[in-house]
Amino acid sequence: MQHTNSEAQGAPLGGRWMQLVIGVICMSMIANLQYGWTLFVNPIDEKYHWGRAAIQVAFTIFVVTETWLVPVEGWFVDKFGPRIVVVVGGILCALAWVINSFADSLALLYIGAAVGGVGAGAVYGTCVGNALKWFPDRRGLAAGLTAAGFGAGSALTVVPIANMIQTSGFQQTFLVFGLGQGLIVFALAWFLKEANPALLPKGKSAVNQSRRNYTPQETLKSPVFWVMYLMFVMVAAGGLMATAQLGPIAKDFHLDGAPVSIMGLTLPALTFALTIDRVLNGVTRPFFGWVSDHIGRENTMFVAFAIEAVGILALNQWGHNPVAFVILTGLVFFAWGEIYSLFPSCCADSFGSKFATTNAGLLYTAKGTASLVVPFANIIVASSGSWQTVFFFAAAVNAIAAFMALFVLKPMRARQIAEDTVQPVGGKLATEGAD
Repeated sequence: MQHTNSEAQGAPLGGRWMQLVIGVICMSMIANLQYGWTLFVNPIDEKYHWGRAAIQVAFTIFVVTETWLVPVEGWFVDKFGPRIVVVVGGILCALAWVINSFADSLALLYIGAAVGGVGAGAVYGTCVGNALKWFPDRRGLAAGLTAAGFGAGSALTVVPIANMIQTSGFQQTFLVFGLGQGLIVFALAWFLKEANPALLPKGKSAVNQSRRNYTPQETLKSPVFWVMYLMFVMVAAGGLMATAQLGPIAKDFHLDGAPVSIMGLTLPALTFALTIDRVLNGVTRPFFGWVSDHIGRENTMFVAFAIEAVGILALNQWGHNPVAFVILTGLVFFAWGEIYSLFPSCCADSFGSKFATTNAGLLYTAKGTASLVVPFANIIVASSGSWQTVFFFAAAVNAIAAFMALFVLKPMRARQIAEDTVQPVGGKLATEGAD
């Protein structure tokens, strides 16, 4: 693979761990585009009366553009290096919320969502791909820490954003936070560098990894890829429903303003839940990533997805209690967020490092596919008057995915990796991290 620049030459400032830190911070700065969105839904509806279902279409547009274009952005990263892609991504993320701040029609709101999706996808895909390449020996942990920035990055700003919406309005909040977040990404992007294979550790990973570097075309022909894709869609669908709908759920449960006191801290139930959920949704990514580095990706998936299914059922049963709502939504987010470390790591383990950004981007489009079901949650609730059907669906697909991890994906991956050691691609065996 040839780069048009020299980003892959020489050690970066601060070494590979500094590259990881930069990725985590950049991810934190784009997190609110998804996880802060639920705070804006009701204020937008109260001002313009477009209806929550119509407003949530913007969320779907954001997730679709954020995910389905990542393979294209990943191709640019694999060819030109991470720097320029994140620079452009930071600019687009800022522009998106500036557009939202002036949006006085659904069409303009949807345009802002699309622009934000492209920008966030560029930053997200690049940072995860860079982590996968720099840390072949600790892939689960590195991908988890990077994804944690996206999961927990909005935790520190939930309260400031909620307060600013109350005091200055949602439009001013979009403008101020959009410009601030975009500027930080833009500045840090200039320090990113492509991984240099000569600087990577040579030790063997504790988990099963292919010695081949699959091209994106070869990856798409692999049955293992499509099993992972299906599982990703199933688990992501339930989690995205909770992410996008937490504000409306709390309102329908009459909990959005109910005070909750836990460990001496008192906050409105929704604000408390959002803050804890962001933290746990971030912690879970490096935690389960680290666990998977030791016990294997599929075993870890089984445990996490099973916990998610139980948590969703418990939320349906006891979620009307304010304290239970806060605790159980925390459990749901803790058992959901790890998909963003486990699946990219499993993908790179299965298909190699050379095209890891593009291949992980192809798998990440599963999140976009899953987002298509989010608006249907509002339709189901409007017709049935209850969230019960939505909860039962989310729990069922998580339980199915848990069993697929152990009894479908695990044996398929083992067979593929065994075949890779004796059947070289293109007539020669590729080494992990070769460029």
